[in-house]
Amino acid sequence: MRFIWLLLALFVGSAQAAHKGQLQPSNPFPKVAMKTTLGTIVIELDRTRAPLTVDAFLAYVVDGDYDQTLFHRIIPGFVAQGGGIDTRYSPKNEKKRLANESGNGLKNSEGTIAMARQNAPHSATRQFFFNLAENDSLNPSRRGWGYTVFGEVVEGHDILLKFNSVQTEYSDKLGWPDVPVAPVILEKATLLPEE
Repeated sequence: MRFIWLLLALFVGSAQAAHKGQLQPSNPFPKVAMKTTLGTIVIELDRTRAPLTVDAFLAYVVDGDYDQTLFHRIIPGFVAQGGGIDTRYSPKNEKKRLANESGNGLKNSEGTIAMARQNAPHSATRQFFFNLAENDSLNPSRRGWGYTVFGEVVEGHDILLKFNSVQTEYSDKLGWPDVPVAPVILEKATLLPEE
């Protein structure tokens, strides 16, 4: 029986190591292409400032776990949030919660990507949002934690502008407002090859 547990532990450990290798661990600024129904956005992540967040985000990307998810909360002039709800309006499975890295010096500026979370500062898991404006209120302060910025849009700024024109409504299915009337889908997220 011990032998079986040892084999299982070795298999899991080697699978995790292989997965880690797919995340380009030596690349400080990996890029991800996000093909959406509004067009393609390319983001450059900053592993030097938000290593835990970047690795967690990339694990979802490499696993294909962001594919066919909704931008389920869009507030023009504020944020476009996605990554946690599938196209049937069901929540996706979450991995572990992340330590809040909002004190890393990156600001919630227009065109950046940050982790969504609940009120608890260390509650981010998989959902992210694009800042559609200068959102200083989401930055950390002496009074509290902020929202972890971990990258910025380097291609597709025009797509971010399209988010500002999306019509939204209250969703009985989800139980909250600001849900697009016509679904905005993240069709595929792809980690781009190292340059």
